[in-house]
Amino acid sequence: MKLVLFNGSPRYKKSNSALLTEQFLKGYDRFCTEPVPVYYLANYKQREAAAEIFEQAETVLLIFPLYTDCMPGIVKEFFESVAGKSYSPAKKVGFIVQSGFPESIHSEGLERYLKKLVQRLGCAYMGTVIKGGVEGIQSMPPSMTRKLYSKFEALGEYFAQNNSFEPIIATGLRKPYRLSRTYAVIFNLLSKTGITNFYWNGQLKKNGGFEKRFAKPYLG
Repeated sequence: MKLVLFNGSPRYKKSNSALLTEQFLKGYDRFCTEPVPVYYLANYKQREAAAEIFEQAETVLLIFPLYTDCMPGIVKEFFESVAGKSYSPAKKVGFIVQSGFPESIHSEGLERYLKKLVQRLGCAYMGTVIKGGVEGIQSMPPSMTRKLYSKFEALGEYFAQNNSFEPIIATGLRKPYRLSRTYAVIFNLLSKTGITNFYWNGQLKKNGGFEKRFAKPYLG
């Protein structure tokens, strides 16, 4: 297998990672006709076979969300399953990390971990694409996601032709690195209206947790 993608989101096929993967492969398929298998670590059977699949692939891309400034447990389990083995230095491994935080700075610590991980595996590190502000794209109209999706399509097109991430696109996806002071002031003002909590309050209501949103069960 030349290229294999692993989706490390606990949300499985309904994840934002799956949506971004879809756009990436849409661009990739324009220049490469060989099918690219996508394995979901949230699926127990696929997770069991993941280490063997990783070993067979020439190039591996893993896309997953940032969880509490790190990674989902199923991703860490996957890393532990592939560790301690000998791999060809020609094997290439890259990552796409997305998060709800608008600033890319939140994912920098994880990026350093991923680079060191690949080096310890003895593989070639392809880099980490970081994209913030992804949470909520499933409920956005096409006019709001068109620009983001087109960038991931272009990322896939370039990858199919060069087997690497396009540096200008990857750099652009990281913006903003930090929110400006002006944006922070505006955000704080908007938060007082309740607009900034609209999505999360909707999720709490949907799952019956809205009334308990200020609960502190671990405080004595």
